[in-house]
Amino acid sequence: MKIFLVAAFTVLAASSAGTIDSPAAAASQSSDADQSLVGAIDVHVHSIPDSETWRIDSIDVARLAKSRGMRGLVLKSHWESTAMLAYAVRKAVPGIEVFGGIGLSRAVGGVNAAAVEEMAKVTGGFGRIVWMPTLESEHGVRSSGSPGRPFVPVSRNGVLLPEVKEVIGVIARNHLVLATGHSSAEEDLLLVREGRAQGAEHIIVTHAMSRPIQMSVSQMQEAARLGAFIEIVYVHSLTIPELRRTAVYSAADVAAVIRQVGAASIILSTDMGQVGIPLPPDGLAAFARALGAEGISTHDLDRMMKENPARLLGLPVS
Repeated sequence: MKIFLVAAFTVLAASSAGTIDSPAAAASQSSDADQSLVGAIDVHVHSIPDSETWRIDSIDVARLAKSRGMRGLVLKSHWESTAMLAYAVRKAVPGIEVFGGIGLSRAVGGVNAAAVEEMAKVTGGFGRIVWMPTLESEHGVRSSGSPGRPFVPVSRNGVLLPEVKEVIGVIARNHLVLATGHSSAEEDLLLVREGRAQGAEHIIVTHAMSRPIQMSVSQMQEAARLGAFIEIVYVHSLTIPELRRTAVYSAADVAAVIRQVGAASIILSTDMGQVGIPLPPDGLAAFARALGAEGISTHDLDRMMKENPARLLGLPVS
Protein backbone atom coordinates (compact mmCIF):
# COMPACT_ATOMS: atom_id res chain seq x y z
CA MET A 1 0.00 0.00 0.00
CA LYS A 2 2.79 2.45 0.87
CA ILE A 3 4.59 1.68 -2.41
CA PHE A 4 1.36 2.31 -4.34
CA LEU A 5 0.83 5.56 -2.45
CA VAL A 6 4.32 6.85 -3.29
CA ALA A 7 3.92 5.86 -6.95
CA ALA A 8 0.50 7.48 -7.18
CA PHE A 9 1.78 10.75 -5.76
CA THR A 10 4.78 10.72 -8.06
CA VAL A 11 2.50 10.29 -11.10
CA LEU A 12 0.23 13.07 -9.82
CA ALA A 13 3.16 15.43 -9.32
CA ALA A 14 4.51 14.71 -12.80
CA SER A 15 1.10 15.29 -14.38
CA SER A 16 0.79 18.71 -12.71
CA ALA A 17 4.04 20.09 -14.16
CA GLY A 18 3.43 23.25 -16.12
CA THR A 19 0.07 24.06 -14.48
CA ILE A 20 -0.45 27.33 -12.65
CA ASP A 21 0.23 25.63 -9.33
CA SER A 22 3.31 23.64 -10.35
CA PRO A 23 6.50 24.49 -8.44
CA ALA A 24 8.11 25.94 -11.58
CA ALA A 25 5.19 28.25 -12.29
CA ALA A 26 4.77 29.31 -8.69
CA ALA A 27 8.47 29.94 -8.15
CA SER A 28 8.49 32.30 -11.12
CA GLN A 29 6.04 34.53 -9.24
CA SER A 30 8.56 35.36 -6.49
CA SER A 31 12.27 35.63 -5.78
CA ASP A 32 14.17 32.38 -5.30
CA ALA A 33 16.83 34.41 -3.49
CA ASP A 34 14.61 35.32 -0.52
CA GLN A 35 16.96 34.65 2.39
CA SER A 36 14.13 34.70 4.92
CA LEU A 37 13.07 31.28 3.60
CA VAL A 38 16.49 29.62 3.63
CA GLY A 39 16.29 27.13 6.50
CA ALA A 40 12.70 28.07 7.38
CA ILE A 41 10.09 25.55 8.52
CA ASP A 42 6.36 26.16 8.04
CA VAL A 43 4.52 24.13 10.69
CA HIS A 44 1.03 24.75 9.27
CA VAL A 45 0.52 23.88 5.59
CA HIS A 46 -2.68 22.67 3.93
CA SER A 47 -2.59 20.66 0.70
CA ILE A 48 -4.29 17.92 -1.25
CA PRO A 49 -5.07 15.06 -1.13
CA ASP A 50 -7.64 15.95 1.51
CA SER A 51 -11.40 15.98 1.90
CA GLU A 52 -11.21 19.79 1.57
CA THR A 53 -10.21 21.68 -1.57
CA TRP A 54 -6.73 23.22 -1.40
CA ARG A 55 -4.69 24.93 -4.09
CA ILE A 56 -1.68 22.62 -4.37
CA ASP A 57 -0.81 19.00 -3.71
CA SER A 58 1.61 17.88 -1.04
CA ILE A 59 4.41 16.84 -3.38
CA ASP A 60 4.32 20.10 -5.32
CA VAL A 61 4.32 22.26 -2.19
CA ALA A 62 7.29 20.29 -0.85
CA ARG A 63 9.15 20.73 -4.15
CA LEU A 64 8.40 24.44 -4.15
CA ALA A 65 9.53 24.83 -0.54
CA LYS A 66 12.75 22.95 -1.26
CA SER A 67 13.42 25.10 -4.34
CA ARG A 68 13.10 28.20 -2.13
CA GLY A 69 15.65 26.84 0.34
CA MET A 70 13.20 25.91 3.08
CA ARG A 71 14.18 23.25 5.60
CA GLY A 72 10.77 21.74 6.19
CA LEU A 73 6.97 21.66 6.30
CA VAL A 74 4.25 20.18 8.45
CA LEU A 75 1.27 18.96 6.42
CA LYS A 76 -2.03 19.44 8.22
CA SER A 77 -5.52 18.04 7.69
CA HIS A 78 -8.40 18.94 9.97
CA TRP A 79 -9.84 15.46 9.52
CA GLU A 80 -7.21 12.77 9.01
CA SER A 81 -3.72 11.74 10.00
CA THR A 82 -1.05 12.99 7.59
CA ALA A 83 1.75 10.78 8.94
CA MET A 84 1.66 8.36 5.98
CA LEU A 85 1.41 11.29 3.58
CA ALA A 86 4.56 12.79 5.08
CA TYR A 87 6.40 9.50 4.54
CA ALA A 88 5.31 9.38 0.89
CA VAL A 89 6.23 13.01 0.21
CA ARG A 90 9.69 12.49 1.69
CA LYS A 91 10.20 9.58 -0.72
CA ALA A 92 9.10 11.71 -3.67
CA VAL A 93 10.96 14.87 -2.61
CA PRO A 94 14.16 13.93 -0.79
CA GLY A 95 16.15 16.68 0.87
CA ILE A 96 13.38 18.44 2.80
CA GLU A 97 12.00 17.63 6.25
CA VAL A 98 8.30 16.83 5.84
CA PHE A 99 6.16 15.98 8.86
CA GLY A 100 2.51 15.25 9.48
CA GLY A 101 0.21 14.85 12.41
CA ILE A 102 -3.33 14.09 13.41
CA GLY A 103 -6.29 16.38 14.00
CA LEU A 104 -8.64 14.98 16.62
CA SER A 105 -11.84 15.25 14.61
CA ARG A 106 -14.91 13.03 14.77
CA ALA A 107 -13.51 11.23 11.70
CA VAL A 108 -10.72 9.73 13.84
CA GLY A 109 -12.94 9.12 16.86
CA GLY A 110 -12.56 12.55 18.45
CA VAL A 111 -10.12 12.85 21.34
CA ASN A 112 -8.95 9.29 20.82
CA ALA A 113 -5.79 7.97 22.45
CA ALA A 114 -5.76 4.85 20.24
CA ALA A 115 -5.66 6.98 17.09
CA VAL A 116 -2.71 8.96 18.44
CA GLU A 117 -0.89 5.76 19.43
CA GLU A 118 -1.30 4.40 15.90
CA MET A 119 -0.16 7.65 14.31
CA ALA A 120 3.00 7.54 16.42
CA LYS A 121 3.78 4.06 15.05
CA VAL A 122 3.62 5.01 11.36
CA THR A 123 6.79 4.18 9.41
CA GLY A 124 9.49 6.81 9.71
CA GLY A 125 8.11 8.54 12.80
CA PHE A 126 7.11 11.59 10.73
CA GLY A 127 3.71 11.95 12.39
CA ARG A 128 4.75 14.61 14.86
CA ILE A 129 1.91 17.00 15.85
CA VAL A 130 -1.37 16.19 17.62
CA TRP A 131 -3.94 18.93 17.15
CA MET A 132 -6.79 19.06 19.62
CA PRO A 133 -10.13 19.47 17.77
CA THR A 134 -10.06 22.27 15.21
CA LEU A 135 -13.09 22.88 12.99
CA GLU A 136 -15.13 20.61 15.26
CA SER A 137 -13.94 22.06 18.56
CA GLU A 138 -16.74 22.92 20.97
CA HIS A 139 -15.51 26.49 21.26
CA GLY A 140 -15.24 26.88 17.51
CA VAL A 141 -18.69 25.48 16.83
CA ARG A 142 -20.40 27.52 19.55
CA SER A 143 -18.63 30.65 18.25
CA SER A 144 -19.66 30.00 14.65
CA GLY A 145 -22.76 30.88 12.69
CA SER A 146 -23.87 27.23 12.92
CA PRO A 147 -23.82 26.45 16.64
CA GLY A 148 -25.98 23.36 16.18
CA ARG A 149 -23.22 21.41 14.43
CA PRO A 150 -21.70 18.37 16.19
CA PHE A 151 -18.54 19.13 18.14
CA VAL A 152 -15.75 17.44 20.08
CA PRO A 153 -15.33 18.85 23.61
CA VAL A 154 -12.06 19.02 25.53
CA SER A 155 -13.32 20.37 28.87
CA ARG A 156 -16.35 20.60 31.10
CA ASN A 157 -16.88 23.20 33.82
CA GLY A 158 -13.30 24.40 33.51
CA VAL A 159 -11.76 20.91 33.83
CA LEU A 160 -10.15 18.88 31.04
CA LEU A 161 -12.01 15.67 30.18
CA PRO A 162 -10.38 12.34 31.14
CA GLU A 163 -9.88 11.37 27.48
CA VAL A 164 -7.98 14.61 26.88
CA LYS A 165 -5.63 13.87 29.74
CA GLU A 166 -5.17 10.35 28.37
CA VAL A 167 -4.21 11.70 24.93
CA ILE A 168 -1.78 14.16 26.50
CA GLY A 169 -0.15 11.22 28.26
CA VAL A 170 0.29 9.47 24.90
CA ILE A 171 1.78 12.66 23.43
CA ALA A 172 4.26 12.93 26.29
CA ARG A 173 5.32 9.26 26.16
CA ASN A 174 5.90 9.37 22.42
CA HIS A 175 7.69 12.76 22.41
CA LEU A 176 5.02 14.25 20.13
CA VAL A 177 3.88 17.86 19.88
CA LEU A 178 0.73 18.96 21.71
CA ALA A 179 -1.13 21.58 19.64
CA THR A 180 -4.15 23.23 21.23
CA GLY A 181 -6.34 23.35 18.10
CA HIS A 182 -9.36 25.66 18.06
CA SER A 183 -9.98 25.44 21.79
CA SER A 184 -10.82 28.58 23.73
CA ALA A 185 -8.02 30.70 25.17
CA GLU A 186 -8.91 29.43 28.65
CA GLU A 187 -8.87 25.81 27.43
CA ASP A 188 -5.52 26.44 25.75
CA LEU A 189 -4.04 27.32 29.13
CA LEU A 190 -5.59 24.21 30.70
CA LEU A 191 -4.03 22.11 27.93
CA VAL A 192 -0.62 23.73 28.30
CA ARG A 193 -0.64 23.23 32.08
CA GLU A 194 -1.68 19.58 31.73
CA GLY A 195 0.94 19.02 29.07
CA ARG A 196 3.62 20.36 31.36
CA ALA A 197 2.30 18.33 34.31
CA GLN A 198 2.53 15.12 32.25
CA GLY A 199 5.97 15.91 30.86
CA ALA A 200 5.10 16.89 27.28
CA GLU A 201 8.29 18.36 25.83
CA HIS A 202 6.80 20.19 22.86
CA ILE A 203 3.67 22.36 23.04
CA ILE A 204 2.28 24.97 20.64
CA VAL A 205 -0.75 27.21 21.04
CA THR A 206 -2.45 26.97 17.66
CA HIS A 207 -2.77 30.38 15.88
CA ALA A 208 -3.30 32.24 19.15
CA MET A 209 -4.27 35.59 17.58
CA SER A 210 -6.80 34.09 15.16
CA ARG A 211 -10.47 33.34 15.44
CA PRO A 212 -11.90 31.57 17.32
CA ILE A 213 -9.07 31.61 19.89
CA GLN A 214 -8.01 35.27 20.05
CA MET A 215 -5.85 35.01 23.14
CA SER A 216 -5.06 38.18 25.03
CA VAL A 217 -1.44 39.24 25.34
CA SER A 218 -1.45 38.31 29.03
CA GLN A 219 -2.72 34.82 28.17
CA MET A 220 -0.04 34.41 25.52
CA GLN A 221 2.56 35.55 28.02
CA GLU A 222 1.32 32.99 30.55
CA ALA A 223 1.43 30.18 27.98
CA ALA A 224 4.95 31.22 27.04
CA ARG A 225 6.02 31.26 30.70
CA LEU A 226 4.75 27.69 30.93
CA GLY A 227 7.04 26.74 28.05
CA ALA A 228 4.63 26.70 25.10
CA PHE A 229 5.33 28.22 21.73
CA ILE A 230 2.78 30.74 20.48
CA GLU A 231 1.88 30.25 16.81
CA ILE A 232 0.95 33.28 14.71
CA VAL A 233 -0.19 32.64 11.14
CA TYR A 234 0.03 34.84 8.07
CA VAL A 235 -3.28 33.90 6.44
CA HIS A 236 -5.40 35.74 9.00
CA SER A 237 -3.61 39.00 8.29
CA LEU A 238 -4.91 39.01 4.70
CA THR A 239 -7.86 41.00 3.40
CA ILE A 240 -9.07 39.76 -0.01
CA PRO A 241 -12.48 41.26 -0.81
CA GLU A 242 -13.17 39.01 -3.80
CA LEU A 243 -12.79 35.98 -1.52
CA ARG A 244 -14.77 37.66 1.27
CA ARG A 245 -11.69 37.35 3.45
CA THR A 246 -11.11 40.06 6.07
CA ALA A 247 -7.95 40.38 8.15
CA VAL A 248 -8.23 39.53 11.83
CA TYR A 249 -5.05 41.48 12.61
CA SER A 250 -2.34 43.48 10.88
CA ALA A 251 1.42 43.09 10.64
CA ALA A 252 1.67 45.95 13.13
CA ASP A 253 -0.51 43.99 15.57
CA VAL A 254 1.72 40.94 15.17
CA ALA A 255 4.87 43.02 15.68
CA ALA A 256 3.39 44.43 18.90
CA VAL A 257 2.70 40.92 20.20
CA ILE A 258 6.22 39.78 19.30
CA ARG A 259 7.65 42.64 21.35
CA GLN A 260 5.40 41.88 24.34
CA VAL A 261 5.63 38.08 24.34
CA GLY A 262 9.17 37.73 23.00
CA ALA A 263 10.49 36.18 19.80
CA ALA A 264 11.94 33.28 21.81
CA SER A 265 8.39 32.00 22.39
CA ILE A 266 6.79 32.61 18.98
CA ILE A 267 6.54 30.54 15.80
CA LEU A 268 5.51 32.19 12.55
CA SER A 269 3.68 29.97 10.05
CA THR A 270 1.20 30.41 7.21
CA ASP A 271 -1.89 28.17 7.63
CA MET A 272 -2.05 28.48 3.83
CA GLY A 273 -2.88 26.38 0.81
CA GLN A 274 -6.28 27.92 0.10
CA VAL A 275 -7.48 28.46 -3.46
CA GLY A 276 -7.08 32.05 -4.64
CA ILE A 277 -4.30 33.15 -2.30
CA PRO A 278 -0.48 32.86 -2.44
CA LEU A 279 1.17 29.50 -1.93
CA PRO A 280 2.62 28.75 1.53
CA PRO A 281 6.30 29.56 0.78
CA ASP A 282 5.31 32.86 -0.81
CA GLY A 283 3.08 33.61 2.16
CA LEU A 284 5.88 32.93 4.62
CA ALA A 285 8.24 35.21 2.71
CA ALA A 286 5.59 37.95 2.58
CA PHE A 287 5.03 37.58 6.35
CA ALA A 288 8.75 38.12 6.94
CA ARG A 289 8.78 41.20 4.71
CA ALA A 290 5.73 42.69 6.42
CA LEU A 291 7.20 42.18 9.89
CA GLY A 292 10.58 43.49 8.77
CA ALA A 293 8.83 46.66 7.65
CA GLU A 294 7.40 46.90 11.19
CA GLY A 295 10.90 46.83 12.66
CA ILE A 296 11.25 43.15 13.56
CA SER A 297 14.90 42.23 13.14
CA THR A 298 16.27 39.53 10.85
CA HIS A 299 17.65 37.84 13.96
CA ASP A 300 14.20 37.59 15.50
CA LEU A 301 12.59 36.50 12.23
CA ASP A 302 15.15 33.69 11.94
CA ARG A 303 14.37 32.64 15.48
CA MET A 304 10.61 32.52 14.84
CA MET A 305 10.75 30.94 11.36
CA LYS A 306 13.77 28.64 11.65
CA GLU A 307 15.03 27.97 15.17
CA ASN A 308 11.77 27.73 17.13
CA PRO A 309 10.01 25.46 14.61
CA ALA A 310 13.05 23.17 14.66
CA ARG A 311 12.93 23.02 18.46
CA LEU A 312 9.21 22.26 18.38
CA LEU A 313 9.75 19.34 16.02
CA GLY A 314 12.78 17.99 17.87
CA LEU A 315 15.24 18.88 15.10
CA PRO A 316 18.80 20.13 15.66
CA VAL A 317 19.17 23.90 15.78
CA SER A 318 22.28 25.24 14.08
